Amino acid sequence: MKDLNFLFLFLALIAEILGTIGGFGSSVFFVPVANLYFDFESVLGLTAIYHLSSNISKIVLFKKGLNKKLLLHIGIPSVIFVIVGGLLTKLFKSTYLELFLAVFLIVLALVFLIKKELIILPNKKNAIIGGSLSGFSAGLLGTGGAIRGLTMAAFNLEKNMFIATSAFIDFLIDFSRTFVYYFNGFIHKDDLIYVPFLLVIGFVGTVIGKKILEFIPQDKFKRISLGLILVIGIVTLTNVLLN
Repeated sequence: MKDLNFLFLFLALIAEILGTIGGFGSSVFFVPVANLYFDFESVLGLTAIYHLSSNISKIVLFKKGLNKKLLLHIGIPSVIFVIVGGLLTKLFKSTYLELFLAVFLIVLALVFLIKKELIILPNKKNAIIGGSLSGFSAGLLGTGGAIRGLTMAAFNLEKNMFIATSAFIDFLIDFSRTFVYYFNGFIHKDDLIYVPFLLVIGFVGTVIGKKILEFIPQDKFKRISLGLILVIGIVTLTNVLLN
């Protein structure tokens, strides 16, 4: 227990709560936070394992039905491209991946904050493109939920169905990339001490986020989430440049 960093575990809980409320998924917060405590390869490995629990929790707690059509159109290309992205991580230095992540978070937050009216047309082609980009980003940088969220938002799903469908797709992504990261050597023995705690945090954070969603409009939290993503991106970029 003395080897555990409890501040990191607390921040992981906050990431899960915010990810559930904002609809982006916890990885967009968890990856840059974990990057402050671990090397980037370990972050990718921990994120994949952590998300398996997180997404199972969302599937169970928001089980109001899945959109099977979106599950196929977004899920299948997501799984294919998360494997591609995961394999490509071996070709880049971790510093470059951290830099890509920082820029990705900053650009993502600014686009959503400035272009409030940004929408994607709800058709099969855009669903496949969005799923492909989401999976590739998840494999290469550890997070792709925001791209998937933007794509799914075009189809105007009921909130519980949106979260359940997104979580199921995310589960398939995490299941696939866990094997890729394992064979890449990103799942380190010393980091496994955190896994049981992260599995519990994934469930608890989802429960808390679901409760908060019942009382507070989601749109307001999305704005707050985007502001936090922007700040995290700037902190990540600063940390990379200073080191």
